[in-house]
Formats: sequence, C-alpha cells, structure tokens
Amino acid sequence: MSAINEILIGYYKPDQFTTTTIKVYNTDGKECHTSNFPHKLWSNMKKSALAEGKALHYTGDGWKKVDMYNYDKMVQEKAAPVPDPEVPAEHAELMHLIHSSYDLKPKGLKMNELKWKFLMRSGMRGKNIMMTGPAGCGKTMAAKALVNALDRPDYYFNLGATQDPRATLIGNTHFNKEDGTYFSEALFVKAIQTPNAVILLDELSRAHPDAWNILMTVLDSGQRYLRLDEASTQETINVAEGVTFIATANIGNEYTSTRVMDKALMDRFTIIEMDLLDKSEEAELLHYMFPLVEIKHLENIAGITDLTRKECNNEESRLSAPVSTRTSVEIASLIYDGFTLQEAADITIYPQYSTDGGVDSERTFIKQIVQKFCDDGTEEDLFNIEDTTDGEGDYHTAV
Repeated sequence: MSAINEILIGYYKPDQFTTTTIKVYNTDGKECHTSNFPHKLWSNMKKSALAEGKALHYTGDGWKKVDMYNYDKMVQEKAAPVPDPEVPAEHAELMHLIHSSYDLKPKGLKMNELKWKFLMRSGMRGKNIMMTGPAGCGKTMAAKALVNALDRPDYYFNLGATQDPRATLIGNTHFNKEDGTYFSEALFVKAIQTPNAVILLDELSRAHPDAWNILMTVLDSGQRYLRLDEASTQETINVAEGVTFIATANIGNEYTSTRVMDKALMDRFTIIEMDLLDKSEEAELLHYMFPLVEIKHLENIAGITDLTRKECNNEESRLSAPVSTRTSVEIASLIYDGFTLQEAADITIYPQYSTDGGVDSERTFIKQIVQKFCDDGTEEDLFNIEDTTDGEGDYHTAV
C-alpha cells in the first residue's frame, strides 16, 4: 500500500460524474502522465491492483498491472540521475589551461578576460587568428603575449614592409658560377614546417595582394599547404601539425596604405577586435611601462590621446586620426629621457597632421590641444566651448 501511494498518486476530478482526471507522479514528485478515465473503470482498475498487491503502470499500450517489485525497480531506474559523460583527461586539462590562463596575460596588455581566454583557446586549438583594431591598440603585443604564454616556437613576418611577397613567403632563384641556378627557400617555408609553431603575420592589411594569394591555401583548414612554383623538386609544402597563424590588421579608410582585404582571406581567420584604451587605462598602461615618470605627465599624455579620439568620433572632426597608444608610449619614453611634453609632441605628434589650411589646419588644432596640457594639464578651456555669433549673424566656435 505504501509503495503504491508513494509511486502512484491520483486525485479524482469528476467530469460530468463519469470521467476522472488522473495525475501520476514519480517518486521524485515530477508529473509523468495525465489521463482521463471513466470514473468507474479507474476505480475498478485500482481495486483490482490493490487486491492483487500490484501497481498500475502506464505504457504506450495503456495501463498495466505489474508486480510491486518490478514497478519499484522501474521507478528507481527511471528516477536515477543520468551520469554526465566523462570528459577525456586531455580535454579537461585543455579547458583548465584556458580558463585559468588570465594570470598569464602581461599586466601591460589591456585586454579583457573573455578576449584573452578566447585568444588562448584559439592558439591551443591551432586556429587562425586575426587581431583587428586601430593602430597602436596592442594587437602585436597581444600576439607576442600569446606566444610567450604558450611557450612555442615562433616566427615573425611583417608583411606590410614586404616589397616582394614571393621572396618573403616562398624564396628566390639565384645563380652563381659554381652551382649554376638554384632555389633558396624563404624562412616562411621553414616556419610552416615547424610543429606547433606560432607564426605572426603582422600588418596583413598592408600586404600586397600577391601575398594574400600565396597564403590562401596555407590558411585554408581543408588544404594547409604552400605551393612552391619555382622549386623543381617539390611542388608543395604541407603545414605541420599544430601550427597557428596570427595576423594583425588595421581596417578602415583612415589608415594609409591599407587595402580592402579579400573576404575569402578574412574567412580563414577567427577575428578578435582590440579595443581602444580609455583615458584611465591609457594612463595606467603608461605608468606600468614608465613607473619613474611623474603620474601627472602620464595623465596629460593620456588626456591628449583621449581628446583626439573623442574629436575623431565627431561627424565634423577636425582631425584625420587620433593619437595612437603607440605614440603616447613614445612620448612617455621621451619624457623619461628628459624631454618636455612640448618637445616630445614636436617630434612625435605634429608631423602626423597636415598643415593644409594654415590657421584652420589640423596641425594647428592638434597644437591647441597639446598646448592646453602643457600649460596646466587640463582640457577644460579647450572643450568647454561656446557658440557665438559675429556681426553678420554667422555662428562660429570660440576656442
């Protein structure tokens, strides 16, 4: 009786005095079935089962009387939790490394935990990664940090500075009197044959389209080979197991010498967008790199950088591009070596901006920004601006 009451709990809800709604529950209290039975039929079934010391069990063919032992066993098996599939030890170790890897990120690299773990996971899985973002935002630093964290052999190729893609990625044909004509493979050929190597393709967006074409089969997960057209003994070189490619790219019209990258090429990468640092993060980074420089100087540098970024976000920006983090680091290094902020700006910032337009040029405007920080370290006077009118009713901005 007790087993039946625990396993089979029904309540009567007469419908026009002829039908009863029966709710049946498992021992864990979860409803497993609801039925409508003629009241008399249900009563007779229940009485018959109780008289025989059996339980009622619902199957696809309807209600059946089953032995109490068998029913208890069925309920226990049904109620027993399904064990989680066992995670292979190798995979468990990989997951542990990924999700505990944030401690491996250099303090000087401003990158949130999610993106860092995704970067680490991509490297461990041998995925092609493309780091995108504005100049000087830390793309190359992040790529090099991954190399150090994984402790793998690494190779660096600046494709933006390459004038001859075939010579850089494949090799050259040479001639001398002793050996005649011979082919010498490029370092890139050795790199892709190094198991578990991390290969950094810096400034891929500035590379010549010929370089992109050469890399197509190398980066394709279904092909992974380099074709050596000029090699007489070997037509293709297979990419070794575990090789990871990391590319950096500046994407946007404001970057000179960059090209619109082929969609097929970009599809061969997992893209990680690097964010610009805010003012406090910029100052924190500079302080980490130059702890002996007075904090007020570092905050002034970060303030200049921050204001140029805000200006570039305006629809009618007077600057073609913001001051990059790379430039702010160089300014801090000059101040560390005894230069003033004004002198550092003369060397690093002003040459980046055009003098076209005279007093209305972006060179003049960036000088106004820097001068405010050289005077008192505040941007209030420059950007607390008021709209005024001249005698003819035309509006202009007072700076």
